[in-house]
Amino acid sequence: MQIEITNNVIVENTRPFVLFGGINVLEDLDSTLAAVEAYVRVTDKLGIPFVFKASFDKANRTSINSFRGVGMDNGLRIFEEVKKAFGVPVITDVHEVAQAAPVA
Repeated sequence: MQIEITNNVIVENTRPFVLFGGINVLEDLDSTLAAVEAYVRVTDKLGIPFVFKASFDKANRTSINSFRGVGMDNGLRIFEEVKKAFGVPVITDVHEVAQAAPVA
């Protein structure tokens, strides 16, 4: 089975390793860009395709008092900045059907 993330990033058993990495939950733009910069620096040096993954909402927290994230609107803005700054593919998770179209 082949999964095409972008034209340049394809996941398949017969293809080279792809690193899906990131942060657990988005907190702000600056810390996100710093994390992505570190990933890109290493993956570029090693020639490894990289896909950034983070959540804008951790809806399944076990404590109601835990930080859940920046929300969908702010999260999508941060993801756009990541794409603009580094040109890397971005993936996230959705928790409600209504989130699927805006995230896509």
